[in-house]
Amino acid sequence: MAQPHDKYTYRVTWSEDDAEYVGLCAELPSLSWLARTPETALRGIRKLVREVVADLRRHAEPVPAPLATRHFSGKFMVRVPPAVHRQLAIEAAESGVSLNRLVSAALSRST
Repeated sequence: MAQPHDKYTYRVTWSEDDAEYVGLCAELPSLSWLARTPETALRGIRKLVREVVADLRRHAEPVPAPLATRHFSGKFMVRVPPAVHRQLAIEAAESGVSLNRLVSAALSRST
């Protein structure tokens, strides 16, 4: 049976400051692992996360749920300044779409 740490969101990126690859885990953002190769950085962060999750369990502390297993409703609220809200409402009206559709399309293009 897969453990929660097996389902976590891992990423490896280059760190110019450290001149090495850094392994990261989205669910535990305070952790990182530096290595000379991306493969070693991934192995390192996965091992570190496994150890941290085991330690959290030993001390009966909450273990973060993997993002991959969470349910997302597709709704979230964003607060913007009134002038931005007005400008977006104008753009939506001029485009003949709802404000929601305008913003959703803009967010989809940025990913």
